Amino acid sequence: MSSSTVLAPYISSQMQLGDLTLKNRNIMSSLTRSRSFPDAVPNKYNVEYYTQRAKGGAGLIITEGTLVSQQGTEWPDAPGIWNEGQVKGWKKVTDSVHKAGGLIFCQLMHTGRLAHPDMEAQKKSGKPVVGPSAIAARGGQFRQLPDEPGYVVPTPLEDPQAIVQEFRHAATMAKKAGFDGVEFHSAYGHLPQQFLDSSSNQRTDEWGGSPENRSKFGIEVVKALIEVWGPGRVGIKVNPCGGLRDVGMSLPDTLMTYTYYLSRLSALKPAYITLVRYAPFLDHVIPGSATQTKRGTPHKVLAFYGPIIKPPAHVLKSHSEQAFRGPAMPNAALNSLNPTPTRLFVNGALTPREADELIAKGMIDGVVFGCLWLGNPDLQKRIEKGMDVDGKGINQVLDFKTLYGAPGVDPRVGYTDYPTVT
Repeated sequence: MSSSTVLAPYISSQMQLGDLTLKNRNIMSSLTRSRSFPDAVPNKYNVEYYTQRAKGGAGLIITEGTLVSQQGTEWPDAPGIWNEGQVKGWKKVTDSVHKAGGLIFCQLMHTGRLAHPDMEAQKKSGKPVVGPSAIAARGGQFRQLPDEPGYVVPTPLEDPQAIVQEFRHAATMAKKAGFDGVEFHSAYGHLPQQFLDSSSNQRTDEWGGSPENRSKFGIEVVKALIEVWGPGRVGIKVNPCGGLRDVGMSLPDTLMTYTYYLSRLSALKPAYITLVRYAPFLDHVIPGSATQTKRGTPHKVLAFYGPIIKPPAHVLKSHSEQAFRGPAMPNAALNSLNPTPTRLFVNGALTPREADELIAKGMIDGVVFGCLWLGNPDLQKRIEKGMDVDGKGINQVLDFKTLYGAPGVDPRVGYTDYPTVT
């Protein structure tokens, strides 16, 4: 592979992630596709989809958000990982991805207040829709229900540790299914971010109030995942800017909360942390807002939080890592459990050239692409052949009508029928 023809040579370089060797730094993001049916069980379409991306050169594949327990979400065909049937379905996916030379992590998800009690899956669970507090998210559209209702007021969790144990069980099942690791979905308005956000979490016990207390749920889940997998096989995704699904705080509260949260997570020395940059398409207008007010808190996440996870090299020339990182510094005993530093990935409307420059400057270790992997099953191979965005070989045109599937339409349409060119 000649560096003169490769569009992004740094993206295309090998990287060690814990005890795993990634053939490049191009990570496929978790992407909801709603095609795991029936009963949230992965099927032949999922096998084909993930195998295409493994053959297309992804350094690491992160699955779509995978439910840790039965929930009545807006995506009725989202996959699960809580029972044996789902494990068997996922095992077919992981076996095929590995045969194609790929690596794959399972993203573990709990939607919390983003479920609806009238959805069939929620009824079957026998459990109420839960959240940190009895505060409904504004918005939502359950198209499968009469009159397409929105989100409801959730039942406050009496003991959040019960959900921590659901994550632990799902992590155990993911190992049984043959995954290479797990990613904790702590973003996009789902339950972990509902705990983090002061607008959705107004508890007065040890799980709410201060940034430290609001961070507790996410930290406890990550500890549980590490107990199952070890730190070198656990990743975490966060989007401090909020906006999506009615979460977002003032900038001072956001900075205090996420500085603490990411410091504590970094001290656990996970395999990686993905920071989602601010992107307008992830910042929704507040439903019913006459002034079209958006919900998010735009700020430069890489500048504010990047150094917590990946201390700048120039700083470490004049300061010890311990002195610079403070509470974010992992205990030396963790080095035997995760032989590499926690890697910093970034996600959110990047181009290959921009991401490559950030890697070259030492600001990040890898890039997480979402939409580019949707429309380009062989994205990494295109990059290696010098193809680029803006009509230069990398497709940016997606069919949003079939993004999540459509009734009466072949599940492959808009899923596995995007062409390869390499």
